[in-house]
Amino acid sequence: MRIHRQLGFLASLVLVIHARPITEPADKDEITAEHYLKSFYNLTDVKTVFQRSASPLTEKMKEMQRFFGIEVTGELDKETLEVMKKPRCGVPDVAAYSTFGGSPKWPTNKLTYRIVNYTPDMLKAEVDDSTRRALKVWADVTPLRFTRIYRGTADIMISFGTKYHGDPFPFDGPRGVLAHAFAPSSGIGGDAHFDDDEVFSFRSSRGVVLFLVAAHEFGHSLGLSHSDVPGALMFPTYSFRDPGRFSLTSDDIRGIQSLYGPNRDRTPIQSELPTAPNACDPNLIFDAVTTFKGETMFFKDSFFWRSSRGRGVAQLIKTFWPNSPDNIDAAYENPVPGKVIFFKGRQAWAFNGNNVEPGYPKFLSRFGLPLSVRKVNAAVHDKNSGKTLIFVDKMYYSFDERAKKMDTGYPKRLADGFPGMTGEVTAAHLSKGYIYLYSGTKMYMFSSNSKRLLRVLKSNYFLPCLSRFNQK
Repeated sequence: MRIHRQLGFLASLVLVIHARPITEPADKDEITAEHYLKSFYNLTDVKTVFQRSASPLTEKMKEMQRFFGIEVTGELDKETLEVMKKPRCGVPDVAAYSTFGGSPKWPTNKLTYRIVNYTPDMLKAEVDDSTRRALKVWADVTPLRFTRIYRGTADIMISFGTKYHGDPFPFDGPRGVLAHAFAPSSGIGGDAHFDDDEVFSFRSSRGVVLFLVAAHEFGHSLGLSHSDVPGALMFPTYSFRDPGRFSLTSDDIRGIQSLYGPNRDRTPIQSELPTAPNACDPNLIFDAVTTFKGETMFFKDSFFWRSSRGRGVAQLIKTFWPNSPDNIDAAYENPVPGKVIFFKGRQAWAFNGNNVEPGYPKFLSRFGLPLSVRKVNAAVHDKNSGKTLIFVDKMYYSFDERAKKMDTGYPKRLADGFPGMTGEVTAAHLSKGYIYLYSGTKMYMFSSNSKRLLRVLKSNYFLPCLSRFNQK
């Protein structure tokens, strides 16, 4: 195995973080958190385990929370710990699409690869096909061309191994490190190693899909580091998605093209990407609005904005929810099971985090809506009552989330339930005890208890109109 001094460019997919034994007592979660921040956020100079007054730890915790787009508290809350325990890659995290320090890249667009050995979990033909398709993901959007060789040293050497396998970064057995790769350089640079103590699969979600892991690792082999855009291939955490429907996000594409340029043999990717709407357009009408884990999200066409903590950059919906539809009709969050629901046409999608729930999409009739309803205009959930209001034309329904059925006496006329509303509701969300109903370019603020109209505002009232409103 070829070893090179430039070992700082290692990237690893990690399922479980194991902390070393320490002398001071601390619970398992605190040890995990401290080790996580030391591994991925360069936490240093912490003499006692997880002292909340420890400034370096608090600041690194906030840095990690900002990266993953969760509430910045500096505390080890439930959501932060859940993110820390997700499958992820072992290279330190950086913002947006990124390259390794110094932007290492291959000096040529013609690269070779060699599959040194195989995993017994898959047929050799499946490994060959997974590898070819994983490299093609990057070749489709760049001038890079990959040629397989069967002997000798290739630019990208691909191998399966366990524990100590020839480099200074041993694998740790089942349910640990999935794989690691090295950025472009001489020696070991570009190589990708896969932990054969894991169960790799061709397409099944029951194992780790080799194609998905390989495509991520080859991104590192070509010079990319991590993205902070959920749904991007280069996002630190691993999650299953249908390999047959996989496509790179615009974030991944811009990242790799920043190193190698576009594929001139195809239509430039810039022309394939939709243009983000202007959030400061006074005539903007949102498709949907919802809260999601403490943020308010505004949807228009293929994009959404996040208003909380100043994250006012438009992102493609599919970068966050890869299996979601574009141009959604309505959305709402049910925080008790931690799900967000999207409506489009006669169907609804439920997402737990970024992943679609099993059994979805479902037809609107599963919510108790009559078959005559072809589209939901808006929806909003009241966590205090456990009811979700679903708006259809100038009527609205009340769905009991606990009983999983429609309340009796509905639908009701919109004007009866919300006096002052004259047009159809086009979007809705609830915040701090107020229900905001959108109708065209206006937003109506109601008390959630009395349903009394309090104010009428512009629809983009919650979005800061800054020049940074462009596609991320």
